[in-house]
Amino acid sequence: MLSAGGLKIFSGTSHPELAEIIARRLGIPVSKAEVTCNGIGETSVRIAESVREDDVYIVNPGCGEVNRALMEMCIMIHACKIASAKRITAVLPLFPYARQDKKDKSRAPITAKLVANMLQESGCDHVITMDLHASQIQGFFDVPLYAEPSAIQHIRTHFDVKDVVIVSPDAGGAKRATSIADRLGVDFALFHKERKKASEVSRMVLVGRVKGKTAILVDDMADTCGTLVLAAKHLTEAGATKVIAIVTHGILSGNALKNLEESTLERLIVTNTIPQGSHQAACSKIEVMDVGIVLGEVIRRSHYGESVSKLFHEVPF
Repeated sequence: MLSAGGLKIFSGTSHPELAEIIARRLGIPVSKAEVTCNGIGETSVRIAESVREDDVYIVNPGCGEVNRALMEMCIMIHACKIASAKRITAVLPLFPYARQDKKDKSRAPITAKLVANMLQESGCDHVITMDLHASQIQGFFDVPLYAEPSAIQHIRTHFDVKDVVIVSPDAGGAKRATSIADRLGVDFALFHKERKKASEVSRMVLVGRVKGKTAILVDDMADTCGTLVLAAKHLTEAGATKVIAIVTHGILSGNALKNLEESTLERLIVTNTIPQGSHQAACSKIEVMDVGIVLGEVIRRSHYGESVSKLFHEVPF
């Protein structure tokens, strides 16, 4: 257990439950801050206790009202900076605008880089994030974590591994799928998909054998769930006995919950980087995997100057 002096955990309004889980892991309370929004949408922050010479961690994932969450984070960082905090770390398990990570057409902005610059200019010293949408933006951050160890532990404890095949819903996730499959000692398959537009898939082709197996789809995020639902349909038609999906960030926007209920997916396992209470209440297929313990352990190790690389491969107790 840590003493309250020297380390402070603050929370914005986007996911206070995650901040509480992290604080419990560390054995300290969440520090007091008042975050309000006026009638025209301006965010106001008041840090309600001293942070002078403290190591400050601010938890506010980019979920819900993303722009508001981002402004809250920047203003809280600035407030702690001018209050003489020794070090400020932004804890953003779901990084805002992570999907806008490349210049894919003329005059397109690289918004993920802009957000990284905003955090830095606000006074942020480090960023802790989880399962970034694309590996090329890891260079923007100090501690890019992975949910892979948690997913592997979940598969080992809940499934008969010899009957499992790991499936990537697209070629971009093949590295993630092969890494999990190799560590479990199982086969993997992947889909080649063609899109009509960014959020709509027109055709998917399965590469690999899934007949008679439990197919586990792995991905970094599920938004409308169009890809997962279509992949589950193809896997069932290809002879998979059941289809499960494990996703780090369960955004689940639009008709995602309705699509899930009507799909051949038996279960969608998501982490709690985003609040999932309302999603679970509306859809019986959603199961939540806690990564707050991992984030808490990263903060503890970072605070004491210990290595965090071990957490890339195993889940802390």
